Amino acid sequence: MSKNDELLARRAAAVAPGVSSAAPVFTAKGENAQIWDVDGKRYIDFAMGIAVCNTGHCHPEVMAAAKAQIEAFSHTSFQVSMYEPYIELAEKINQLAPISDAKSVFFSTGAEAVENTVRIARIATDRPAVISFRGGFHGRTELTVTMTGKIAPYSSGLGARAANIYHAPFPVPHHGISVADAMAGLQSVFKTDVEPGDVAAIVIEPVQGEGGFYQAPPEFMRYLRAECDEHGILLVCDEVQTGFARTGKMFATEYSGIEPDLMSIAKAMGSGYPISGVVGKAQVMDKVGPGGLGGTYGGNPIACAASLATIRVIEQEGLVERSNVIGERMIARITAMRAAPASAPIGNIRGLGAMVAFEMVTEKGGNIPDPKATAAVIAAARERGLILLSCGYWGNTVRLLAPLTVPDEHLEEALDILRAAVEFVN
Repeated sequence: MSKNDELLARRAAAVAPGVSSAAPVFTAKGENAQIWDVDGKRYIDFAMGIAVCNTGHCHPEVMAAAKAQIEAFSHTSFQVSMYEPYIELAEKINQLAPISDAKSVFFSTGAEAVENTVRIARIATDRPAVISFRGGFHGRTELTVTMTGKIAPYSSGLGARAANIYHAPFPVPHHGISVADAMAGLQSVFKTDVEPGDVAAIVIEPVQGEGGFYQAPPEFMRYLRAECDEHGILLVCDEVQTGFARTGKMFATEYSGIEPDLMSIAKAMGSGYPISGVVGKAQVMDKVGPGGLGGTYGGNPIACAASLATIRVIEQEGLVERSNVIGERMIARITAMRAAPASAPIGNIRGLGAMVAFEMVTEKGGNIPDPKATAAVIAAARERGLILLSCGYWGNTVRLLAPLTVPDEHLEEALDILRAAVEFVN
């Protein structure tokens, strides 16, 4: 029995099945774009812990910063005894965010960050309701799973969910939902579900992550900003998966030119160390009194040090620009695959920076989702040494999340494996 198989058996006996794993692989070592499993097999990792390791596995500068902080102290709780890395990180995030006169607060997970944007918005507006979007993903807490615009698997069997949460359509033109349709859908929510004067926040991912990498067009983001301004609603941009250079900007919201009232951030923020945050307009953030925000581990000093190092790496190594180069190469190669006679049917291809995805469909030139082909492509790629993830509420999207530090030779090797996988499935 292989070590992987042995660990799978132990997992089945010891771990609750509600937490799933995309690949039957136990990692022993990681370096930049590569991982090695416990049996010594090498993979190129284009999942990156679900868009977390934008700086690759074990970036030396991030590791050194974390180690230095560990040797000083690992925890006091910022709510008890404060420390400079928290302040320094808040100052840096406030500078980077597309929000003027900003303040920040830190937590541990993306769901915590999203949930706290709602807490802040409700307190600041004295209103109860929240509007999010179909297909969006915001977390697995009772509140954030209700905000998530997909049932299976996140809220299947859950029954009653959080109150005062409403869903509007998200524009996906090639699946029949135009920007005009999405605008009309929001107005319908205002007419039939909740009046604008009761809405504290509209929460949107500038690019849906788990929902399928669908991009919110800039005109739709500007429309939401105008609607929020008209009705006194706070606009929240959920940048948990899109932030920190993933989309070819530091934050995807920058593509629309709008200024959100609040942003949730996490994932790539700490290169794998657990940290998240909310950054928002000071006049909004200041509405919550002392003790209203926080958490025992929120803004842990080791994670703050890792996050500061992550931002330095992004800036010093030009990873915003590198993200665009990677994305352009991916889209060019996948477009060539789609045109190749030997390829299984590939539908829509899309990407912002290195946040790239494509859909598997039932026939060439068609648009009917084929989730079975998607699963087969991911399995065939894994057998050949490439880790990928699927996404989308049709289950037919393959997403590529290469580290922004990936060397060209590993990028091309991964795309060669992907080509072989889509040809194998044909």
